[in-house]
Amino acid sequence: MGVLALLWGSTFLWIELALEGLSPVQVTLLRCTLGAATLTVLLFVTRNRLPQGRAVWKHIFVAAFFCNALPFGLFSVGQQTVDSGVAGALNATTPLWSVLIGLAIGTERGLRPVRLAGLLLGFAGTSLIFAPWQQSGLTSWGALAIVGAAASYAVGFAYMGHHLVGKGMPTLSLSAAQLMAATGLTALALPVGGLETIHVDHTALVAVVILGIFATGITFHLTYRIIADEGATNAATVGYLLPVVSVALGAIVLDEAFSFRVAAGMAVVLVGVGMTRRQKRKPEPPATKAVADPSATEAVGVTAAEKEQDALA
Repeated sequence: MGVLALLWGSTFLWIELALEGLSPVQVTLLRCTLGAATLTVLLFVTRNRLPQGRAVWKHIFVAAFFCNALPFGLFSVGQQTVDSGVAGALNATTPLWSVLIGLAIGTERGLRPVRLAGLLLGFAGTSLIFAPWQQSGLTSWGALAIVGAAASYAVGFAYMGHHLVGKGMPTLSLSAAQLMAATGLTALALPVGGLETIHVDHTALVAVVILGIFATGITFHLTYRIIADEGATNAATVGYLLPVVSVALGAIVLDEAFSFRVAAGMAVVLVGVGMTRRQKRKPEPPATKAVADPSATEAVGVTAAEKEQDALA
């Protein structure tokens, strides 16, 4: 989850730089293409193969729409009018959407109070970091597009967890196939806004390459791994760590301002994420308790001896 947060946390920066020379549809198509190519190479190196069967690919295309093509496009559109800080704060609503969807479809039955409190605390910490009440453009179409992308991520995570993971297919095969499907879906949108003249400078080119290989290909495979290991809601929780990473990188690399409010927000986020990842203690097996109790052992021994005597008699 830490590596995923580091890679995913830089996504908004790369999108913003790539949009300086490319349209939103072009950015989305290129990041899907480069991500799919990266995972296909890894698939070849590890001697895995793509999933087989029409039913499986049907689920892959549905998941690719909600988890890749649609949110990637909405983020590119939204960041034309919304800065990366606000985009990061709005993207942090993904874990809350994930919980609501999980409760609706029955995958989050009996949500423990500690986890629910952790989710709410993580959202409060994210809001404290970015102070959206000080930002402008929160009611714009761009902001609504980013909120839609966050909700779409949650839908995609839930669909992947229900229909694709745990079916005996390697996560690398699934993630590579899904980015291939997302590339095909995004290509269908080229006539809408992807045929514009490209003015790619060195910065935009480097940004879209990093965005595609690392912030899309590697990041998406790690997301699939976490969904398979820990479930869709836990995978969505990484959204709370993205603002922490982006703010920390800005302060260290770009020498951006770092205030007490931001530090406090980062601490609150980390506490909230820690609460969501607390595992409920499993009750001790009855057999263990019986062995640990001397009187129980003695009683078992007496009963066995009596039975043996009865058998001999």
